[in-house]
Amino acid sequence: MNRQTYCRITGIFLLSMILFGCGSSKQSLTRVAETTPKHEFRGVWVQTVGQSRYRQMNSAAMKHYLSEMVRQFDEAGINAVIFQVRPEADAFYKSDLEPWSRFLTGEQGKAPDDPSFDPLAFIIDECHKRGMELHAWLNPYRVKTNLSNELASNHIYDRYPERFVQYGNQLFFDPGLPENRGFICNVVHDIVARYDVDAIHMDDYFYPYPIAGTPFHDDRSFSRYAASQGFSSTQRGDWRRNNVNLLIQQIKYTIAAEKPWVRFGVSPFGIYRNKRSTPDGSGSETNGLQNYDDLYADIKLWVEKGWVDYNLPQLYWEIGHKAADYTTLLHWWNANNFEQPLYIGQDLKRSVDKNELDVKIRQSREMSFVQGNCYWYGYLMLDNYREVYDHLRSQTHRAKSLIPAYTHMHKGRPAKVKKLADVFTEDMHFLTWEHPNQPRNPETAQRFVVYRFRKGERVDISRAENIVKITPDNFFVLPYESGKSSYTYVVTALDAFHNESKPATIKVKL
Repeated sequence: MNRQTYCRITGIFLLSMILFGCGSSKQSLTRVAETTPKHEFRGVWVQTVGQSRYRQMNSAAMKHYLSEMVRQFDEAGINAVIFQVRPEADAFYKSDLEPWSRFLTGEQGKAPDDPSFDPLAFIIDECHKRGMELHAWLNPYRVKTNLSNELASNHIYDRYPERFVQYGNQLFFDPGLPENRGFICNVVHDIVARYDVDAIHMDDYFYPYPIAGTPFHDDRSFSRYAASQGFSSTQRGDWRRNNVNLLIQQIKYTIAAEKPWVRFGVSPFGIYRNKRSTPDGSGSETNGLQNYDDLYADIKLWVEKGWVDYNLPQLYWEIGHKAADYTTLLHWWNANNFEQPLYIGQDLKRSVDKNELDVKIRQSREMSFVQGNCYWYGYLMLDNYREVYDHLRSQTHRAKSLIPAYTHMHKGRPAKVKKLADVFTEDMHFLTWEHPNQPRNPETAQRFVVYRFRKGERVDISRAENIVKITPDNFFVLPYESGKSSYTYVVTALDAFHNESKPATIKVKL
């Protein structure tokens, strides 16, 4: 299928979502939890904002660090790395739109010492060669986390200071200006067009978290645009929500027009609305800050309209928390899901400190619409905080898992691999197979799954324990045993949406 056809189909799909929406399934909201699910999103956030570690590394050291980071995540069972590439309207990648990040080199606008080094391109390659995904994490509106931070001379703020708003001790794009939405979409397009990212990701920072007694000064944009967009002087909250809605919608269309297989995911604050704030009582039994009312982020609408491809609410509270109980919120998000995948954001430190991680993961696996979890934050895992890395590796993720298919985007299967054979050379014994190499055709194989079964063992590729490798390569190096042990190997193909092909099977002796 060519790109024009794909864009047309995607446009029709998105239009139908807008016109008709899609409601929750009527099937049971719970299921029996699997201890080793074959399909499960296992993400990890790696933040760069506020980090000093990278600016202390030269390019060679950072390459080594990123390579080891991805290796450790892979061994801990992680299958998607959410890496922050735009912390303050700056870049952890080569960009003509925004300057290099100060968190990368210590000075905004200063390039790495090796002109050929591109951190985003490097970590994408590291993830993909291990069969993992890389989601490029962007903060849309934030420009300065502290007003004393210096901006590079080529920062967009230097050309258009009137397009920005100071709030507290921070600086933001004014979300009410169409030209700011256009610029953010240009940044997204630039990343999607030039890099082989699997998804664009945004977290919970839309309109800034409110400061008690301090209004957000968007009077100029409100006066200029609210009335023409149909909002009265008393509807500033509705107008702000509409501004964010427009941004989310435009980003989705921007991605779909360039690479329809690249997903757009959002990780909102864990409370959509408190029950007492909703006239119909549809909110959760909680009492905390709200996406809808305080951050002007109507995540439920975005999911319903199909503007995001996965929803990943941050349920960072403890089980039994008085204001926001984890279990209550888990059930609420599960019951209010639509067609897109739903993942749960887990706070590693809180969960480990309270000895709740196993219970939380089990509860998430019992939800019919929850398809995985994501862990905040990755450095804790790398540091093996309270042995959490060891526990994830040996218990929670003791078998590899495939990312659940994004069937709302595409439901077909890729073609079965052909000419599966075992090959001997002087140095090694390996499996090899054939499949069309078409990176720009998302319906063809992008990764392969290798399964192994002992002699006499039933061939069952539904069991995660039988997966030995997920790889982008069309070969697999076999281990050497005695030369007398018999095994059955199975190879399947995964397309860009994680749909799995029919199996190809071969018997070998190791």
